[in-house]
Amino acid sequence: MNLGTLDRRTGILLGLGVLAVLVLRFGVFADREPGVVAANDSIPMAEKRLARLRQLAASVPGKEEVLKQSAAELAAREKGMLAAETVAQAQAQLLETARRVGKASGIDVRGAEELRAAALAADYGEVSVTLQFTCAIEQLVNFLAALSNEPTLVGTNEVQVSSTSPKDKTITVRLRLAGVVPRKLVPEKKGTASF
Repeated sequence: MNLGTLDRRTGILLGLGVLAVLVLRFGVFADREPGVVAANDSIPMAEKRLARLRQLAASVPGKEEVLKQSAAELAAREKGMLAAETVAQAQAQLLETARRVGKASGIDVRGAEELRAAALAADYGEVSVTLQFTCAIEQLVNFLAALSNEPTLVGTNEVQVSSTSPKDKTITVRLRLAGVVPRKLVPEKKGTASF
C-alpha cells in the first residue's frame, strides 16, 4: 500500500463517520420541539361549549339573588338566638327571661339548679338552666304560653310536676329552660381518643 491509497481510504472512512454522526445527531437524536397539534374539536363543538359558558355566566345574577334571599331568611331565623359573648352570659339571659315571664304570670322564679351547655348541631349550640318553683297549675300554663310567645329561641326541654299541697292546689315544678346560641360559645368536649 502506498501513502496515497491509504489517505484516500482514511478520508472516505472519516467522511462516512462524520456523515453518520451528523445524521444521528441532527436526524435521529435531534432536539425537536413538538409542532402545533391540530385541535380535536371542531368548530360546532367549540360553539356549543361557548353557548354553555354563556348560559352559566347568565345564571350568575340569579344565583346571587337566591344567595341574598337565603342569607336574609337565615338572618331572620337566627334573630331569636341568644346574643351573648360567653355561655355564662347566655345562661344569665335565660334566667332573666324566666324571671320576667314568671313575674308576669305571678310566679317567683329564683336561682338555677343546673347550668349546661351542649352542641345542638354543627353550627349551633344549646345552653340550659334548670329551675324549680311552686305555683298553681293555671300559673304554669300561663308561664309556658308566655315562654312560647318570646321573640328569642327559648323553650322547655324537661318539665316535672309534682303536687305540693292538694288543699291549696299548688304544684312544684322543675323545668329545664334552653336557648339556642352560636356554636362557637359551646366548649369542645375533650374525651378519650377514638380507636
